[in-house]
Amino acid sequence: MSKAKAPTYPKETLYGVILSPVITEKATRGSEHNQVTFKVRTDASKPMIKAAVETLFSVKVKAVNTLVVQGKTKRFKGIPGKRSDWKKAIVTLAQGQTIDVTASL
Repeated sequence: MSKAKAPTYPKETLYGVILSPVITEKATRGSEHNQVTFKVRTDASKPMIKAAVETLFSVKVKAVNTLVVQGKTKRFKGIPGKRSDWKKAIVTLAQGQTIDVTASL
């Protein structure tokens, strides 16, 4: 049995996948386990995120976990509103690989 070939994406598309790094206490703790957290487009798939990280940062990605962060309901001048939902990707890098998100983006 052969392994499925990873899809290829145009480089212009990959540059738009990763929006920003997530720098929080919890995301920083993930660096102990070779993990980096990014805010990504809501329509980005796991293979697309993996290809974007590998292409843009020249690292080997072991796994990608994604979750949709639901927007909070907030009040502005007494009128209820809702923040937008956004997608978070937790990228696990291969052993020995690192990304310095504070200097990269």
